[in-house]
Amino acid sequence: MLHIQEAVVVEGRYDKNTLSQVVSTLILETGGFQIFKDPEKMALLDRAARRRGLVVLTDSDGAGFVIRNRIKGVIPAQYLKHAYIPDIYGKERRKRQPGREGKLGVEGMPPHVLEQILRRAGATFEEEPSALPARPALTKADLFACGLSGTAGSNERRQALLKRLELPEHMSPNALLAVLNGCYSRDEVEELLHVL
Repeated sequence: MLHIQEAVVVEGRYDKNTLSQVVSTLILETGGFQIFKDPEKMALLDRAARRRGLVVLTDSDGAGFVIRNRIKGVIPAQYLKHAYIPDIYGKERRKRQPGREGKLGVEGMPPHVLEQILRRAGATFEEEPSALPARPALTKADLFACGLSGTAGSNERRQALLKRLELPEHMSPNALLAVLNGCYSRDEVEELLHVL
């Protein structure tokens, strides 16, 4: 069992059950779209984020991104880390049929994948010293210069990079920027882009 400092927010109880088998931390549920109607729950997420940090771990489908964006719109960015599950197509065991987009959710991810995405998001593992040295952050201008936003063909290049990094296809340029800054150096990003 891994111990992380930050609280983690997931969509539902099955996601929580799966994640609790991998990490020991405060795991909160949005109740899916109930987060839009529950100011007390949003206040709890905000309080947890301000006290210990909050990792947002939603499904990689459209609904997961709507919920993630709601949280991003309310809680200040300095308290949030974003963990993205890869687009893996299939069906969770408890369901009769796959979801609308056919992708596995958090509950369908194997434990090693959940650990990888939490590490990629920059979660603070209490058993380990921080391994990432401080470095200058990438900017939107860097994405533009690399042809990942605002240019002809940028969407295709971005989709290729998302696929290569095993990140969800719905990820916006801003979300991609946050992941790149949280997980890679400028040199590593340039190397990744050189391969595309």
